Amino acid sequence: MDLIEFFGNHTFRMVFLGTSVIGLVAGALGSFAYLRRQSLISDVVAHSALPGALLAFLTAVVVLGVNGRNMLGLIVGAVATGTLSALFANAIAARTKIRIDTAMAISLTFFFGAGMLLLRVISDGSFPGKGGIDDYLFGNASVITIADLVTSTAVGALALLLMLVFWKEFTLRTFDPVLSTVLGFRAGLIDTLMFTTIVIAIVIGVKAVGVVLMIAFVVTPPAAARQWTRTLPGMVALSGVFGGIGSGFGAYLSIMLGNVPSGPVIVLVLFAIFLISLLASPRRSVITTALHRARAREALRRALLAEGTDR
Repeated sequence: MDLIEFFGNHTFRMVFLGTSVIGLVAGALGSFAYLRRQSLISDVVAHSALPGALLAFLTAVVVLGVNGRNMLGLIVGAVATGTLSALFANAIAARTKIRIDTAMAISLTFFFGAGMLLLRVISDGSFPGKGGIDDYLFGNASVITIADLVTSTAVGALALLLMLVFWKEFTLRTFDPVLSTVLGFRAGLIDTLMFTTIVIAIVIGVKAVGVVLMIAFVVTPPAAARQWTRTLPGMVALSGVFGGIGSGFGAYLSIMLGNVPSGPVIVLVLFAIFLISLLASPRRSVITTALHRARAREALRRALLAEGTDR
């Protein structure tokens, strides 16, 4: 199948564009979670988005009597619980002696357990439009519609706009949280805004990728981009490029290979980008580091030999 035939197919085109948007937004915004050493917060948020999406579905169907599969409504519900889970984990770590990794694990299991309970309730009940609701657990990129694509793009663009508007605050809070507090920035408000943008980047991909694999979209592109650049703007931009191109190419490969889920293939492509970056980047690669160490050892050996000769 050539590119013209590929993009001429509506379903294939939606899969490619949808996953590319998800990868771009998640990659760019995931840089802040990576630099704050809270990459696993993306896993917490992805799993915690499940009960929010399901609660939004139930509210729409049972209370409002409207279509429960509306993408915007599901995103709003997922963002609410996803942000709450991130703030909950950080609040536990800040106010108790529990470490952040343990706090994130507690938050993840609580919210994901609630999500699985709601999923069982919906599956056993007679709710209209419940078919395929479990796609939010494992993802199904083939069900992306034009409305879903437009909604994801608009919401993702809003998250990127928030990042640009509060760039100075996000940067200072990421690299020097103490100084940001001294300068009068409200730590709680900045953290809430930052985690909200990261949550948005994650939840727009839950339908296509699923809560299980979404962490790779947030963690892998920043980790790869960090090998190539030393500046935050460069890292955010390159991470978005890696996420967008890797996701689009992975979706293309999954379709070319036949009946293969797009999510796992995209994750493998993103890992390949990370592996190449780890091995080939000019400043931070494994090969470059090994060469520098070998040269340093050789220089030290020669210096010691010269010192012994002089004596």
